[in-house]
Amino acid sequence: MSDLARVETSRVDATQVVRVTGELDLSNAHAVVGAVGHGVPEHVTLVVLDLAGTTYLDSAAIASLFRLAQRLRDRRQELRLVVPREAPTRAVVELTRLSQVVTVDESAADLPQASRAYAALPSLEAVVSQRRGEAAGEDPRQDGGPVPGDG
Repeated sequence: MSDLARVETSRVDATQVVRVTGELDLSNAHAVVGAVGHGVPEHVTLVVLDLAGTTYLDSAAIASLFRLAQRLRDRRQELRLVVPREAPTRAVVELTRLSQVVTVDESAADLPQASRAYAALPSLEAVVSQRRGEAAGEDPRQDGGPVPGDG
């Protein structure tokens, strides 16, 4: 997805936890945040975006996070951010008033513990390609077996 940012995700019941480490800026924010938005299943009610390991957010990243919050709200899904007070990105979250639109927690300690191993989110291109295939009536499973993550 990007050399600047690493994205890991896990799911517990109806909560999707997405950890972003590195930098989110003009070069990757749209793709990273877009993949998060498109990679969340409909049955998930809470998306926790853990930015504790994120070292840089620029205006493109903030704009993408505002759009993600709106997209999830439209789907009746809640977005929460994890940004510790001492994190270099906390001031950006506060100054842009993103914290007035999205709940910001200081740590992930109170969040559900993931019972599944971390996996990289699919690329935005892979998600769009899969959705186009489903819209055309194609079976997204190449071998006809169960889709990983179903059930």
